[in-house]
Amino acid sequence: MYRMAPRSAYLVRWKETMVPLLVSVIGGYLLGSVPVAVPVARAYGFDPREVGDRNPGFWNVRQRLGWRAAVPVFAGDMLKGTFAGLLGLWAGGAHLTWPAGVSGGGAVPVYLAVAAAMAGHAWPVFAGFRGGRSVLTFAGGFAVICPPGFLLGVATLVAVAVVTRSFAIGARVGVFGIPLFQLLFAPVVYVAGTGLLMCLIGLRFGQAARSARPS
Repeated sequence: MYRMAPRSAYLVRWKETMVPLLVSVIGGYLLGSVPVAVPVARAYGFDPREVGDRNPGFWNVRQRLGWRAAVPVFAGDMLKGTFAGLLGLWAGGAHLTWPAGVSGGGAVPVYLAVAAAMAGHAWPVFAGFRGGRSVLTFAGGFAVICPPGFLLGVATLVAVAVVTRSFAIGARVGVFGIPLFQLLFAPVVYVAGTGLLMCLIGLRFGQAARSARPS
């Protein structure tokens, strides 16, 4: 019987392992780098990176232009994370276990793709590496990572926003409650992965706070 040479077997294993990861990271980063807020704001005559909190994302555009103009930014920034997660899901072989979401060997490419999309949103190659804080991109990616946890986050956002009459408060509670919601459906190791993704959001807020300090 024909046996594959050791070098050939190694190359096959390398391709099976690394190609999905490379596709997830590179594709996720390029998706995240699409600067949705910049062309939307420029259509109204300003660059979101030069006004307000200089964050090229939904919140800054909403404060300048209102909800109607900011909706495309909201949807676009979330879809970047969702498409990145789906790309990672496809690259990793579409491992899904309902209701937990991603599982097994398919989890790593999805998490990497979402992390890369968040990095692309934060430091976009298509917009001079001046990006936003990646909150919506994270949320869109989490919709692939753990669909039921995402739905609980949305429900919490709506409920808190109605009670407090503040979308901002509802959004904060919904987003920061995501690890707890995921814990209802997925093993702790996946929740830890989600926590690492959220650390990138914390890093971006920290950078924004430092840059806002008077020199």
